[in-house]
Amino acid sequence: MGITKLAIKFAAPFPKVQSFNRYLFVGPHPDDIEIGAGATVAALAAQGKSICFLICTDGRYGTVNLKEEVSEEKLISTRKEEAVRSAAALGVSDVRFLELSDGGFYKDDELLKGIAGVISDFQPDVIFAPDPSPTSECHIDHLNVGKAVRTLAISSLIPGIMKKLGAQVCPLKAVAFYMTAKPNVYMKTTGFLKKQLAALFENHLSQYPKDCPDKKSIELYLKLRARDFGFRSFHITAEGFRILGTTHMHCLPEAGL
Repeated sequence: MGITKLAIKFAAPFPKVQSFNRYLFVGPHPDDIEIGAGATVAALAAQGKSICFLICTDGRYGTVNLKEEVSEEKLISTRKEEAVRSAAALGVSDVRFLELSDGGFYKDDELLKGIAGVISDFQPDVIFAPDPSPTSECHIDHLNVGKAVRTLAISSLIPGIMKKLGAQVCPLKAVAFYMTAKPNVYMKTTGFLKKQLAALFENHLSQYPKDCPDKKSIELYLKLRARDFGFRSFHITAEGFRILGTTHMHCLPEAGL
């Protein structure tokens, strides 16, 4: 470990995310939070933490696994209902929707202002969102939402910027990126993997019907990932995130290594 990285480790340690009280989970689509951080949500909810889900797009084009032709309006309604049920299965009742069009058919300002408004209203200590940086990510909504949250992670602390976005300042403590290739913190999820899988596969049926070819592969991936991250962190199962505290968000490139 280099001297600079060692200095950051001791001078600006990564926040202990589970020590906070208010958590905003931002998902590009109705099932992304469950895939990226569902077991962590369930674990935090079981501790009595305040949790809010924000789903940015309406999922109108998520029809890859559907055999029957479904109208956009019907799928939007279905996915919204599924998202609410799935969140409830994890212990979350506060679910909000920006209702932007799936597929990136919205302006960046719409997304930025929409997320800023929820940050202003909910006042989270920590925001979870998809990592905007992995080289394998191709979905425009994942990239856009991750970039917007990355921008707001530091902008939410600045009154002048939040005012321009029509929002109030939020004294955010950390941002946590899920679906990341570079986790630096592991959250213990022992006992909550089954709840994550049930929330995803028993509720998001428009995406994962019984004959869905992706269902088994995604389920296997989540199980193996949970055990791999658990092994790395000396737990039975865990989820990994790339965490940045406020000290790491500006001019400290080594914090991303």
